[in-house]
Amino acid sequence: EYEAAIEQLKNEQIRVQAEERRKTLSEETKQHQARAQYQDKLARQRYDEQMRQQQLANEENLRKQEESVQKQEAMRRATVEREMELRHKNEMLRVEAEARARAKAERENADIIREQIRLKAAEHRQTVLESLKTAGMLFGEGFRTFVTDWDKVTATVAGLTLLAVGVYSAKNATAVAGRYIEARLGKPSLVRETSRITVLEALKHPIKVGKRLTSKAQDALEGVVLSPQLEARVRDIAIATRNTKKNKSLYRNILMYGPPGTGKTLFAKKLAVHSGMDYAIMTGGDVAPMGREGVTAMHKLFDWANTSRRGLLLFVDEADAFLRKRATEKISEDLRATLNAFLHRTGQHSNKFMLVLASNQPEQFDWAINDRIDEMVNFDLPQLEERERLVRMYFDRHVLKPATEGKQRLKLAQFDYGKKCSEIARLTEGMSGREISQLAVAWQAAAYASEDGVLTEAMIDARVADAVQQHKQKMEWLKTEGAEANKGTGRNPLLPFPKGTP
Repeated sequence: EYEAAIEQLKNEQIRVQAEERRKTLSEETKQHQARAQYQDKLARQRYDEQMRQQQLANEENLRKQEESVQKQEAMRRATVEREMELRHKNEMLRVEAEARARAKAERENADIIREQIRLKAAEHRQTVLESLKTAGMLFGEGFRTFVTDWDKVTATVAGLTLLAVGVYSAKNATAVAGRYIEARLGKPSLVRETSRITVLEALKHPIKVGKRLTSKAQDALEGVVLSPQLEARVRDIAIATRNTKKNKSLYRNILMYGPPGTGKTLFAKKLAVHSGMDYAIMTGGDVAPMGREGVTAMHKLFDWANTSRRGLLLFVDEADAFLRKRATEKISEDLRATLNAFLHRTGQHSNKFMLVLASNQPEQFDWAINDRIDEMVNFDLPQLEERERLVRMYFDRHVLKPATEGKQRLKLAQFDYGKKCSEIARLTEGMSGREISQLAVAWQAAAYASEDGVLTEAMIDARVADAVQQHKQKMEWLKTEGAEANKGTGRNPLLPFPKGTP
Protein backbone atom coordinates (compact mmCIF):
# COMPACT_ATOMS: atom_id res chain seq x y z
CA GLU A 1 0.00 0.00 0.00
CA TYR A 2 2.82 2.33 0.78
CA GLU A 3 4.39 1.70 -2.62
CA ALA A 4 1.07 2.23 -4.29
CA ALA A 5 0.66 5.52 -2.50
CA ILE A 6 4.17 6.55 -3.54
CA GLU A 7 3.40 5.54 -7.11
CA GLN A 8 0.20 7.50 -7.07
CA LEU A 9 2.03 10.51 -5.64
CA LYS A 10 4.60 10.29 -8.42
CA ASN A 11 1.87 10.11 -11.01
CA GLU A 12 0.19 13.12 -9.44
CA GLN A 13 3.49 15.03 -9.52
CA ILE A 14 3.96 14.12 -13.19
CA ARG A 15 0.42 15.26 -13.96
CA VAL A 16 0.97 18.57 -12.10
CA GLN A 17 4.26 19.14 -13.90
CA ALA A 18 2.60 18.44 -17.25
CA GLU A 19 -0.22 20.84 -16.38
CA GLU A 20 2.35 23.48 -15.40
CA ARG A 21 4.22 23.01 -18.67
CA ARG A 22 0.95 23.27 -20.59
CA LYS A 23 0.05 26.51 -18.81
CA THR A 24 3.57 27.84 -19.41
CA LEU A 25 3.31 27.05 -23.14
CA SER A 26 -0.13 28.64 -23.30
CA GLU A 27 1.12 31.77 -21.58
CA GLU A 28 4.14 31.93 -23.87
CA THR A 29 1.83 31.59 -26.87
CA LYS A 30 -0.32 34.45 -25.60
CA GLN A 31 2.77 36.57 -25.06
CA HIS A 32 3.95 35.81 -28.61
CA GLN A 33 0.52 36.73 -30.01
CA ALA A 34 0.35 39.96 -28.02
CA ARG A 35 3.87 40.86 -29.11
CA ALA A 36 2.95 40.13 -32.77
CA GLN A 37 -0.23 42.20 -32.53
CA TYR A 38 1.64 45.09 -30.97
CA GLN A 39 4.30 44.95 -33.66
CA ASP A 40 1.57 44.85 -36.33
CA LYS A 41 -0.12 47.85 -34.72
CA LEU A 42 3.16 49.76 -34.70
CA ALA A 43 3.72 48.86 -38.36
CA ARG A 44 0.23 50.09 -39.27
CA GLN A 45 0.76 53.33 -37.38
CA ARG A 46 4.08 53.85 -39.14
CA TYR A 47 2.36 53.21 -42.50
CA ASP A 48 -0.49 55.61 -41.68
CA GLU A 49 2.00 58.26 -40.60
CA GLN A 50 3.96 57.79 -43.82
CA MET A 51 0.75 58.14 -45.87
CA ARG A 52 -0.26 61.25 -43.94
CA GLN A 53 3.15 62.81 -44.47
CA GLN A 54 2.97 61.90 -48.17
CA GLN A 55 -0.50 63.51 -48.44
CA LEU A 56 0.72 66.66 -46.71
CA ALA A 57 3.67 66.79 -49.09
CA ASN A 58 1.35 66.36 -52.09
CA GLU A 59 -0.97 69.10 -50.81
CA GLU A 60 1.97 71.40 -50.28
CA ASN A 61 3.24 70.72 -53.81
CA LEU A 62 -0.24 71.34 -55.22
CA ARG A 63 -0.54 74.60 -53.29
CA LYS A 64 2.83 75.76 -54.57
CA GLN A 65 1.82 74.88 -58.14
CA GLU A 66 -1.45 76.83 -57.79
CA GLU A 67 0.40 79.82 -56.38
CA SER A 68 2.83 79.62 -59.29
CA VAL A 69 -0.02 79.49 -61.83
CA GLN A 70 -1.73 82.44 -60.15
CA LYS A 71 1.47 84.46 -60.20
CA GLN A 72 2.01 83.66 -63.88
CA GLU A 73 -1.60 84.63 -64.68
CA ALA A 74 -1.24 87.89 -62.77
CA MET A 75 1.98 88.68 -64.63
CA ARG A 76 0.29 87.88 -67.96
CA ARG A 77 -2.67 90.15 -67.15
CA ALA A 78 -0.33 92.94 -66.09
CA THR A 79 1.61 92.55 -69.35
CA VAL A 80 -1.59 92.65 -71.45
CA GLU A 81 -2.87 95.70 -69.57
CA ARG A 82 0.45 97.45 -70.07
CA GLU A 83 0.42 96.66 -73.79
CA MET A 84 -3.16 97.96 -74.13
CA GLU A 85 -2.25 101.13 -72.23
CA LEU A 86 0.76 101.77 -74.48
CA ARG A 87 -1.28 101.03 -77.61
CA HIS A 88 -3.99 103.44 -76.45
CA LYS A 89 -1.42 106.18 -75.80
CA ASN A 90 0.13 105.66 -79.23
CA GLU A 91 -3.30 105.77 -80.88
CA MET A 92 -4.20 108.99 -79.08
CA LEU A 93 -0.87 110.55 -80.13
CA ARG A 94 -1.49 109.50 -83.75
CA VAL A 95 -5.02 110.94 -83.78
CA GLU A 96 -3.79 114.16 -82.20
CA ALA A 97 -1.03 114.48 -84.79
CA GLU A 98 -3.45 113.86 -87.66
CA ALA A 99 -5.91 116.42 -86.27
CA ARG A 100 -3.15 119.02 -85.96
CA ALA A 101 -1.96 118.32 -89.50
CA ARG A 102 -5.52 118.52 -90.88
CA ALA A 103 -6.19 121.81 -89.03
CA LYS A 104 -2.91 123.26 -90.28
CA ALA A 105 -3.74 122.28 -93.87
CA GLU A 106 -7.21 123.82 -93.61
CA ARG A 107 -5.77 127.07 -92.27
CA GLU A 108 -3.24 127.23 -95.07
CA ASN A 109 -5.88 126.43 -97.76
CA ALA A 110 -8.74 128.53 -96.30
CA ASP A 111 -8.76 130.99 -99.25
CA ILE A 112 -8.84 128.19 -101.82
CA ILE A 113 -11.69 126.41 -100.01
CA ARG A 114 -13.79 129.60 -99.77
CA GLU A 115 -13.33 130.22 -103.49
CA GLN A 116 -14.43 126.67 -104.31
CA ILE A 117 -17.57 127.06 -102.18
CA ARG A 118 -18.43 130.37 -103.84
CA LEU A 119 -18.04 128.90 -107.34
CA LYS A 120 -20.22 125.89 -106.49
CA ALA A 121 -22.98 128.16 -105.06
CA ALA A 122 -22.93 130.35 -108.17
CA GLU A 123 -23.17 127.33 -110.46
CA HIS A 124 -26.08 125.88 -108.43
CA ARG A 125 -27.93 129.23 -108.50
CA GLN A 126 -27.49 129.52 -112.26
CA THR A 127 -28.75 125.95 -112.76
CA VAL A 128 -31.89 126.55 -110.65
CA LEU A 129 -32.71 129.78 -112.49
CA GLU A 130 -32.34 128.10 -115.86
CA SER A 131 -34.56 125.21 -114.72
CA LEU A 132 -37.30 127.55 -113.48
CA LYS A 133 -37.15 129.59 -116.67
CA THR A 134 -37.43 126.48 -118.84
CA ALA A 135 -40.29 125.04 -116.75
CA GLY A 136 -42.21 128.32 -116.86
CA MET A 137 -41.86 128.53 -120.63
CA LEU A 138 -43.05 124.94 -121.07
CA PHE A 139 -46.01 125.38 -118.69
CA GLY A 140 -47.07 128.65 -120.28
CA GLU A 141 -46.87 127.21 -123.78
CA GLY A 142 -48.87 124.15 -122.71
CA PHE A 143 -51.53 126.22 -120.96
CA ARG A 144 -51.96 128.48 -124.01
CA THR A 145 -52.32 125.43 -126.22
CA PHE A 146 -54.85 123.86 -123.80
CA VAL A 147 -57.13 126.92 -123.42
CA THR A 148 -57.24 127.49 -127.17
CA ASP A 149 -58.48 123.90 -127.76
CA TRP A 150 -62.13 123.73 -126.52
CA ASP A 151 -62.35 119.97 -127.06
CA LYS A 152 -59.57 119.34 -124.55
CA VAL A 153 -61.13 121.76 -122.05
CA THR A 154 -64.51 120.00 -122.27
CA ALA A 155 -62.97 116.53 -121.92
CA THR A 156 -60.92 117.62 -118.89
CA VAL A 157 -63.91 119.13 -117.09
CA ALA A 158 -65.97 115.99 -117.74
CA GLY A 159 -63.15 113.74 -116.50
CA LEU A 160 -62.69 115.69 -113.28
CA THR A 161 -66.44 115.62 -112.66
CA LEU A 162 -66.58 111.86 -113.16
CA LEU A 163 -63.55 111.41 -110.89
CA ALA A 164 -65.19 113.41 -108.08
CA VAL A 165 -68.42 111.43 -108.44
CA GLY A 166 -66.47 108.16 -108.42
CA VAL A 167 -64.50 109.07 -105.29
CA TYR A 168 -67.65 110.12 -103.42
CA SER A 169 -69.54 107.00 -104.51
CA ALA A 170 -66.67 104.68 -103.61
CA LYS A 171 -66.34 106.26 -100.17
CA ASN A 172 -70.02 105.83 -99.32
CA ALA A 173 -70.26 102.41 -100.95
CA THR A 174 -67.28 101.21 -98.91
CA ALA A 175 -68.91 102.38 -95.68
CA VAL A 176 -72.20 100.68 -96.57
CA ALA A 177 -70.42 97.47 -97.60
CA GLY A 178 -68.37 97.53 -94.40
CA ARG A 179 -71.49 97.82 -92.26
CA TYR A 180 -73.14 95.00 -94.22
CA ILE A 181 -70.12 92.71 -93.89
CA GLU A 182 -69.80 93.51 -90.18
CA ALA A 183 -73.48 92.73 -89.61
CA ARG A 184 -73.37 89.51 -91.65
CA LEU A 185 -69.93 88.05 -91.07
CA GLY A 186 -68.33 89.73 -88.06
CA LYS A 187 -68.92 89.18 -84.36
CA PRO A 188 -70.03 92.16 -82.22
CA SER A 189 -67.66 93.31 -79.51
CA LEU A 190 -70.23 92.61 -76.78
CA VAL A 191 -70.47 88.91 -77.66
CA ARG A 192 -68.15 86.79 -75.51
CA GLU A 193 -69.03 83.40 -76.99
CA THR A 194 -71.17 82.24 -79.89
CA SER A 195 -71.96 79.08 -81.83
CA ARG A 196 -72.71 81.08 -84.96
CA ILE A 197 -70.27 80.17 -87.70
CA THR A 198 -68.32 83.01 -89.31
CA VAL A 199 -66.34 82.95 -92.54
CA LEU A 200 -63.07 83.38 -90.63
CA GLU A 201 -63.90 80.47 -88.33
CA ALA A 202 -64.85 78.28 -91.32
CA LEU A 203 -61.49 79.00 -92.94
CA LYS A 204 -59.55 78.39 -89.72
CA HIS A 205 -61.32 75.22 -88.55
CA PRO A 206 -63.13 73.62 -91.53
CA ILE A 207 -63.36 70.15 -89.97
CA LYS A 208 -64.78 71.46 -86.70
CA VAL A 209 -67.30 73.62 -88.56
CA GLY A 210 -68.31 70.66 -90.75
CA LYS A 211 -68.99 68.51 -87.69
CA ARG A 212 -71.13 71.26 -86.17
CA LEU A 213 -73.15 71.63 -89.36
CA THR A 214 -73.80 67.89 -89.64
CA SER A 215 -74.44 67.27 -85.92
CA LYS A 216 -77.90 66.19 -84.85
CA ALA A 217 -80.10 68.01 -82.37
CA GLN A 218 -79.39 67.10 -78.73
CA ASP A 219 -81.64 66.74 -75.75
CA ALA A 220 -82.00 70.13 -74.08
CA LEU A 221 -81.46 68.58 -70.63
CA GLU A 222 -78.52 66.31 -71.49
CA GLY A 223 -75.94 66.82 -68.77
CA VAL A 224 -78.25 69.23 -66.87
CA VAL A 225 -79.43 68.02 -63.44
CA LEU A 226 -82.55 69.75 -62.10
CA SER A 227 -85.38 68.99 -59.73
CA PRO A 228 -88.31 67.06 -61.28
CA GLN A 229 -90.64 70.09 -61.22
CA LEU A 230 -88.04 72.42 -62.74
CA GLU A 231 -86.97 69.78 -65.25
CA ALA A 232 -90.55 69.36 -66.48
CA ARG A 233 -90.97 73.11 -66.80
CA VAL A 234 -87.76 73.78 -68.73
CA ARG A 235 -88.44 70.77 -70.96
CA ASP A 236 -91.76 72.38 -71.91
CA ILE A 237 -89.84 75.58 -72.69
CA ALA A 238 -87.39 73.63 -74.88
CA ILE A 239 -90.19 71.89 -76.80
CA ALA A 240 -92.05 75.18 -77.27
CA THR A 241 -88.89 76.93 -78.50
CA ARG A 242 -88.10 74.13 -80.96
CA ASN A 243 -91.63 74.19 -82.38
CA THR A 244 -91.54 77.99 -82.51
CA LYS A 245 -88.47 77.82 -84.73
CA LYS A 246 -90.03 75.16 -86.96
CA ASN A 247 -93.17 77.26 -87.44
CA LYS A 248 -91.17 80.51 -87.83
CA SER A 249 -93.24 82.13 -85.11
CA LEU A 250 -92.28 84.77 -82.54
CA TYR A 251 -89.86 83.76 -79.79
CA ARG A 252 -90.66 84.35 -76.13
CA ASN A 253 -88.25 86.10 -73.75
CA ILE A 254 -87.17 84.24 -70.61
CA LEU A 255 -85.66 85.30 -67.28
CA MET A 256 -83.64 82.67 -65.41
CA TYR A 257 -82.78 83.72 -61.88
CA GLY A 258 -81.20 82.05 -58.89
CA PRO A 259 -77.84 81.51 -57.17
CA PRO A 260 -74.67 81.22 -59.26
CA GLY A 261 -73.63 77.82 -60.57
CA THR A 262 -77.13 76.30 -60.81
CA GLY A 263 -77.07 75.58 -64.56
CA LYS A 264 -78.55 78.71 -66.15
CA THR A 265 -75.85 79.23 -68.78
CA LEU A 266 -75.56 75.50 -69.49
CA PHE A 267 -79.30 75.17 -70.06
CA ALA A 268 -79.32 78.21 -72.36
CA LYS A 269 -76.64 76.61 -74.57
CA LYS A 270 -78.43 73.26 -74.56
CA LEU A 271 -81.73 74.99 -75.40
CA ALA A 272 -80.19 76.68 -78.44
CA VAL A 273 -78.61 73.44 -79.72
CA HIS A 274 -81.81 71.46 -79.08
CA SER A 275 -83.88 74.02 -80.98
CA GLY A 276 -81.46 74.16 -83.91
CA MET A 277 -80.59 77.78 -83.14
CA ASP A 278 -77.31 79.62 -82.74
CA TYR A 279 -76.47 81.06 -79.35
CA ALA A 280 -74.53 84.15 -78.33
CA ILE A 281 -73.44 84.94 -74.78
CA MET A 282 -72.80 88.46 -73.52
CA THR A 283 -72.09 89.70 -70.01
CA GLY A 284 -73.82 92.68 -68.49
CA GLY A 285 -70.57 93.83 -66.91
CA ASP A 286 -69.07 94.48 -70.37
CA VAL A 287 -71.58 97.24 -71.17
CA ALA A 288 -70.68 99.91 -68.58
CA PRO A 289 -66.95 100.18 -69.50
CA MET A 290 -67.86 100.97 -73.13
CA GLY A 291 -69.14 104.43 -72.18
CA ARG A 292 -70.37 106.40 -75.20
CA GLU A 293 -69.70 103.44 -77.49
CA GLY A 294 -72.31 101.38 -75.64
CA VAL A 295 -75.27 102.57 -77.72
CA THR A 296 -73.51 101.84 -81.01
CA ALA A 297 -72.34 98.45 -79.75
CA MET A 298 -75.88 97.57 -78.62
CA HIS A 299 -77.36 98.43 -82.03
CA LYS A 300 -74.62 96.42 -83.76
CA LEU A 301 -75.43 93.46 -81.51
CA PHE A 302 -79.11 93.42 -82.46
CA ASP A 303 -78.38 94.14 -86.14
CA TRP A 304 -76.11 91.09 -86.08
CA ALA A 305 -78.75 89.01 -84.28
CA ASN A 306 -81.39 89.90 -86.89
CA THR A 307 -79.19 88.51 -89.69
CA SER A 308 -79.18 84.96 -88.27
CA ARG A 309 -80.87 82.49 -90.60
CA ARG A 310 -81.16 79.75 -87.97
CA GLY A 311 -82.44 82.06 -85.26
CA LEU A 312 -80.30 83.32 -82.39
CA LEU A 313 -80.64 82.75 -78.66
CA LEU A 314 -79.13 85.86 -77.07
CA PHE A 315 -78.10 84.98 -73.51
CA VAL A 316 -77.34 87.96 -71.26
CA ASP A 317 -75.45 86.79 -68.18
CA GLU A 318 -75.36 89.07 -65.12
CA ALA A 319 -78.07 91.14 -66.79
CA ASP A 320 -78.67 93.19 -63.63
CA ALA A 321 -75.24 94.81 -64.14
CA PHE A 322 -76.69 97.22 -66.75
CA LEU A 323 -80.48 96.69 -66.77
CA ARG A 324 -80.94 98.52 -63.46
CA LYS A 325 -83.76 100.89 -62.52
CA ARG A 326 -83.37 104.21 -64.28
CA ALA A 327 -85.39 106.13 -61.70
CA THR A 328 -83.74 105.06 -58.46
CA GLU A 329 -80.31 103.71 -59.37
CA LYS A 330 -77.33 106.02 -59.72
CA ILE A 331 -76.28 105.14 -63.25
CA SER A 332 -74.31 107.23 -65.71
CA GLU A 333 -75.86 108.94 -68.71
CA ASP A 334 -73.96 106.66 -71.07
CA LEU A 335 -75.32 103.55 -69.34
CA ARG A 336 -78.81 105.06 -69.30
CA ALA A 337 -78.59 105.69 -73.05
CA THR A 338 -77.39 102.11 -73.62
CA LEU A 339 -80.30 100.78 -71.56
CA ASN A 340 -82.72 102.88 -73.62
CA ALA A 341 -81.23 101.44 -76.81
CA PHE A 342 -81.68 97.91 -75.41
CA LEU A 343 -85.31 98.65 -74.53
CA HIS A 344 -85.90 100.09 -78.01
CA ARG A 345 -84.56 96.97 -79.74
CA THR A 346 -86.50 94.55 -77.49
CA GLY A 347 -89.84 96.37 -77.46
CA GLN A 348 -91.47 93.77 -79.72
CA HIS A 349 -91.13 90.01 -80.08
CA SER A 350 -88.94 88.80 -82.91
CA ASN A 351 -88.78 85.70 -85.08
CA LYS A 352 -85.03 86.23 -85.50
CA PHE A 353 -83.75 86.09 -81.93
CA MET A 354 -84.82 84.92 -78.49
CA LEU A 355 -83.78 86.90 -75.42
CA VAL A 356 -82.73 84.96 -72.31
CA LEU A 357 -81.69 86.94 -69.23
CA ALA A 358 -79.83 85.49 -66.25
CA SER A 359 -79.52 87.29 -62.93
CA ASN A 360 -78.81 86.75 -59.25
CA GLN A 361 -80.66 89.96 -58.29
CA PRO A 362 -83.73 90.29 -60.56
CA GLU A 363 -85.37 92.76 -58.17
CA GLN A 364 -82.90 95.39 -59.44
CA PHE A 365 -84.29 95.26 -63.00
CA ASP A 366 -85.91 98.32 -64.52
CA TRP A 367 -89.69 97.90 -64.70
CA ALA A 368 -89.57 98.10 -68.50
CA ILE A 369 -87.31 95.03 -68.50
CA ASN A 370 -89.83 93.08 -66.42
CA ASP A 371 -92.51 94.06 -68.93
CA ARG A 372 -90.50 92.40 -71.73
CA ILE A 373 -90.16 89.06 -69.93
CA ASP A 374 -92.66 86.36 -70.92
CA GLU A 375 -91.60 83.67 -68.47
CA MET A 376 -89.52 83.55 -65.29
CA VAL A 377 -87.74 80.38 -64.16
CA ASN A 378 -86.12 79.99 -60.74
CA PHE A 379 -82.97 77.83 -60.79
CA ASP A 380 -82.58 76.92 -57.11
CA LEU A 381 -79.76 75.07 -55.36
CA PRO A 382 -79.89 71.28 -55.85
CA GLN A 383 -81.52 69.19 -53.15
CA LEU A 384 -80.28 65.82 -51.87
CA GLU A 385 -81.53 63.77 -54.84
CA GLU A 386 -80.15 66.24 -57.40
CA ARG A 387 -76.84 66.52 -55.53
CA GLU A 388 -76.44 62.74 -55.60
CA ARG A 389 -77.10 62.70 -59.36
CA LEU A 390 -74.57 65.51 -59.82
CA VAL A 391 -71.94 63.77 -57.68
CA ARG A 392 -72.37 60.52 -59.60
CA MET A 393 -72.25 62.29 -62.96
CA TYR A 394 -69.10 64.29 -62.21
CA PHE A 395 -67.46 61.31 -60.46
CA ASP A 396 -68.01 59.28 -63.61
CA ARG A 397 -66.79 62.09 -65.88
CA HIS A 398 -63.67 63.22 -64.00
CA VAL A 399 -62.61 60.05 -62.15
CA LEU A 400 -64.06 56.79 -63.47
CA LYS A 401 -63.67 57.43 -67.19
CA PRO A 402 -60.07 58.76 -66.98
CA ALA A 403 -59.17 55.82 -64.74
CA THR A 404 -60.68 53.13 -67.01
CA GLU A 405 -60.63 54.48 -70.56
CA GLY A 406 -57.92 57.10 -70.90
CA LYS A 407 -54.17 56.87 -70.77
CA GLN A 408 -53.82 59.45 -68.01
CA ARG A 409 -51.82 58.84 -64.85
CA LEU A 410 -54.89 58.13 -62.73
CA LYS A 411 -55.92 55.00 -60.84
CA LEU A 412 -58.80 54.42 -58.46
CA ALA A 413 -58.60 52.48 -55.22
CA GLN A 414 -61.18 49.84 -54.37
CA PHE A 415 -64.13 51.04 -52.27
CA ASP A 416 -67.93 51.30 -52.54
CA TYR A 417 -68.30 54.12 -55.10
CA GLY A 418 -72.10 54.30 -54.89
CA LYS A 419 -72.12 54.51 -51.11
CA LYS A 420 -69.39 57.16 -51.18
CA CYS A 421 -71.34 59.28 -53.71
CA SER A 422 -74.45 59.13 -51.51
CA GLU A 423 -72.39 60.17 -48.49
CA ILE A 424 -70.85 63.11 -50.39
CA ALA A 425 -74.31 64.23 -51.53
CA ARG A 426 -75.42 64.47 -47.89
CA LEU A 427 -72.29 66.41 -46.88
CA THR A 428 -72.54 68.97 -49.71
CA GLU A 429 -75.85 70.49 -48.65
CA GLY A 430 -76.21 74.06 -49.92
CA MET A 431 -73.53 73.69 -52.60
CA SER A 432 -74.29 74.51 -56.24
CA GLY A 433 -73.72 72.31 -59.26
CA ARG A 434 -70.61 74.29 -60.19
CA GLU A 435 -69.12 73.75 -56.72
CA ILE A 436 -69.75 70.00 -56.99
CA SER A 437 -68.09 70.00 -60.42
CA GLN A 438 -65.08 71.82 -58.97
CA LEU A 439 -64.97 69.23 -56.17
CA ALA A 440 -64.76 66.41 -58.75
CA VAL A 441 -61.94 68.21 -60.54
CA ALA A 442 -60.17 68.52 -57.16
CA TRP A 443 -60.36 64.72 -56.77
CA GLN A 444 -58.70 64.29 -60.13
CA ALA A 445 -56.00 66.84 -59.25
CA ALA A 446 -55.35 65.06 -55.94
CA ALA A 447 -54.73 61.80 -57.80
CA TYR A 448 -52.35 63.48 -60.24
CA ALA A 449 -50.47 65.07 -57.33
CA SER A 450 -49.93 61.77 -55.51
CA GLU A 451 -46.78 59.72 -55.97
CA ASP A 452 -48.50 56.62 -57.36
CA GLY A 453 -51.45 58.37 -59.05
CA VAL A 454 -54.03 56.41 -57.02
CA LEU A 455 -57.14 58.20 -55.75
CA THR A 456 -58.07 56.75 -52.37
CA GLU A 457 -61.19 57.12 -50.27
CA ALA A 458 -59.23 59.14 -47.70
CA MET A 459 -58.14 61.63 -50.38
CA ILE A 460 -61.76 62.04 -51.51
CA ASP A 461 -62.92 62.64 -47.92
CA ALA A 462 -60.17 65.24 -47.40
CA ARG A 463 -61.16 67.18 -50.52
CA VAL A 464 -64.84 67.03 -49.53
CA ALA A 465 -64.05 68.40 -46.08
CA ASP A 466 -62.06 71.26 -47.63
CA ALA A 467 -64.89 72.05 -50.06
CA VAL A 468 -67.49 72.09 -47.28
CA GLN A 469 -65.33 74.41 -45.18
CA GLN A 470 -64.74 76.75 -48.13
CA HIS A 471 -68.49 76.82 -48.85
CA LYS A 472 -69.20 77.82 -45.26
CA GLN A 473 -66.64 80.62 -45.51
CA LYS A 474 -68.23 81.87 -48.75
CA MET A 475 -71.65 81.91 -47.12
CA GLU A 476 -70.27 83.96 -44.22
CA TRP A 477 -68.84 86.49 -46.68
CA LEU A 478 -72.16 86.66 -48.55
CA LYS A 479 -74.11 87.22 -45.35
CA THR A 480 -71.75 89.99 -44.25
CA GLU A 481 -71.81 91.69 -47.65
CA GLY A 482 -75.58 91.40 -47.93
CA ALA A 483 -76.13 92.80 -44.45
CA GLU A 484 -73.95 95.83 -45.16
CA ALA A 485 -75.39 96.53 -48.62
CA ASN A 486 -79.05 95.90 -47.83
CA LYS A 487 -79.72 97.15 -44.31
CA GLY A 488 -83.40 97.33 -43.64
CA THR A 489 -84.43 94.84 -46.35
CA GLY A 490 -85.96 91.49 -45.58
CA ARG A 491 -83.73 89.36 -47.82
CA ASN A 492 -80.13 89.17 -48.88
CA PRO A 493 -80.23 89.20 -52.70
CA LEU A 494 -76.99 87.23 -52.86
CA LEU A 495 -78.53 84.25 -51.03
CA PRO A 496 -80.80 81.65 -52.66
CA PHE A 497 -84.42 82.57 -53.28
CA PRO A 498 -86.98 81.12 -50.84
CA LYS A 499 -88.86 78.02 -51.84
CA GLY A 500 -92.15 78.67 -53.60
CA THR A 501 -90.82 81.64 -55.58
CA PRO A 502 -92.26 81.41 -59.13
